[in-house]
Amino acid sequence: MSRAQAILLTLVAYKVALVAIGVWASRRTHDTSDFFLGGRRLGAGVAALSASASSSSAWTLLGVSGAAYAWGVSALWLFPATVSGFLVNWLWVAPRLMRESREDDSLTLTAFLAGDRDEPWTPAIIRLSSAVILFSFLFYVAAQFQAAGHAFASSFALGEDWAIAIGVAIIVLYTLLGGFWAVSVTDTLQGLLMAGTAIVLPLVALAGVGGFGELAEGLRRVSASGEMSLTGGRGLVLGTAFVLGTLGIGLGYPGQPHVVNRFMALRDPRALARGRVVAILWAVAVYAGMLLLGLCGRVLFADLPDGEQVFFEAANAMLPAVVAGVMIAAVLSAIMSTADSQLLVAASAVSYDLDRASRRAGPAPRGLGRSRLVVLGISLVAMLLAMLAPAAIFSRVLFAWHALGSAFGPPLVVRLAGYRIAPRALFAAIATGFGLTVLLHWFTPDAPGDWIERLVPLALAFAVAWAGRRDRAG
Repeated sequence: MSRAQAILLTLVAYKVALVAIGVWASRRTHDTSDFFLGGRRLGAGVAALSASASSSSAWTLLGVSGAAYAWGVSALWLFPATVSGFLVNWLWVAPRLMRESREDDSLTLTAFLAGDRDEPWTPAIIRLSSAVILFSFLFYVAAQFQAAGHAFASSFALGEDWAIAIGVAIIVLYTLLGGFWAVSVTDTLQGLLMAGTAIVLPLVALAGVGGFGELAEGLRRVSASGEMSLTGGRGLVLGTAFVLGTLGIGLGYPGQPHVVNRFMALRDPRALARGRVVAILWAVAVYAGMLLLGLCGRVLFADLPDGEQVFFEAANAMLPAVVAGVMIAAVLSAIMSTADSQLLVAASAVSYDLDRASRRAGPAPRGLGRSRLVVLGISLVAMLLAMLAPAAIFSRVLFAWHALGSAFGPPLVVRLAGYRIAPRALFAAIATGFGLTVLLHWFTPDAPGDWIERLVPLALAFAVAWAGRRDRAG
């Protein structure tokens, strides 16, 4: 069997499994609570793996390995940046958000932050939050679609546009069928595939280099001046800025609606305790593996025109045809299925949260039809963005990541610390975090580690939220 045939067969089998999961999940989806939070019945393994996969995927498999290939040793800062985000989310955010979202019966992060529907500022807060989510997820989802196009292009004689369109159709189908249950179960499968790949392929690449000793020697041989330094050869000031900016990636984790909604859906504290262990071990294995792969790639594959192709280059060059085909197809499917979580949260922003802003929402909004239309609409726009305005996956995902993290992370942290936030201050904090991230991304030159874009909006948004805090009783 050729590599192309193995890829095709594995891809077809995986996509059939995704659709089957969607059909199964549709039988468990009876109302809005089921569609958006699975009826708050999520177990440890599904919660941990689906939350981990939805926060990572294309950015991890292609972006992190590509950064290690392009930057050299300084990319190792991505490991504490990402793992620290997992630790904060699972050790501090998850138990508090699970408990408090149950107490006020919130189905979305926006509803949890906005609070009382009868407060005069609540509609404005909800509309702003929904706009932030829709804008950010267009870029986030487009990056996933673009990653799938890269994968197809490396494996088939098929144009990226056709590859993207096929993947979009599958994602939309199972997400529309099964909602949160379908998304969570498919993301669990995706997380397992990512973990297996992130362990096997880097070890094969390390063996190809000759072990850690040969890797260190090879890196010294092929690296330019500064690429063996943890600061990328920068001086004290710029090096510190680079490190802080890179570590700032971890600060965005609490503000990701498609990740923290898994905490709101957890079944009980026991599921949380077990899920915490699974998620943190997953993060250590996957991020360490992708960094190792990128560094090995520097030694094995010199002068790749695009560092984000090192994953596919290693699989094709170092594994038997059938194994490489299976691995690339599995990872392609994992990349494509990541967009489902973002699509579901975007649908909830329009069909659930905006209904609340219009004071139409009772115990359940007017049905699931509009949610499904939103999933379809956002998928089409993101697909066009991926086709017509391609960009580096690493930078596109981090832009959306920090826009969300700076908007929602600071007010969520203040709220979970035991305070409520005055409505005007909450609106201002969300607007400050999001607006500054967009302005700094598009209108200022890149700083080392993008520290200005990653730290300044988040810090100012937190200051606004903290200044507007009130005791719960007040």
